[in-house]
Amino acid sequence: QVQLVESGGGLVQAGGSLRLSCAASGRTFRRYAMGWFRQAPGKEREFVAAISWSGGTTYSSDSMKGRFTISKDNTKNTVYLQMNSLKPEDTAVYYCAADDRISAVRGGSADYWGQGTQVTVSS
Repeated sequence: QVQLVESGGGLVQAGGSLRLSCAASGRTFRRYAMGWFRQAPGKEREFVAAISWSGGTTYSSDSMKGRFTISKDNTKNTVYLQMNSLKPEDTAVYYCAADDRISAVRGGSADYWGQGTQVTVSS
């Protein structure tokens, strides 16, 4: 079992930045690929970014590439999402995901999910 706890969400003005964190506990963190998804009210869950267990490979949604960056610190069992130049349309609940297959993370079928953290961007 892997437990994931997100933090770092909040209210920010358009153009601002936030860094989300996802702390993992339980089974060997280093073996898991991690990722971020988001879901806005009334919309489908959307892939944001993913990172391999080694941290050497990353994937990002084309719509957020250049603004959002995923990174991982295995010494802290934590994955991060740095979000810059935020827009009101980035408002959503952001979820962390983990799986031993990065394909499962990217596809939204990861075994483990966090409870989510709310990000609200005001115009």
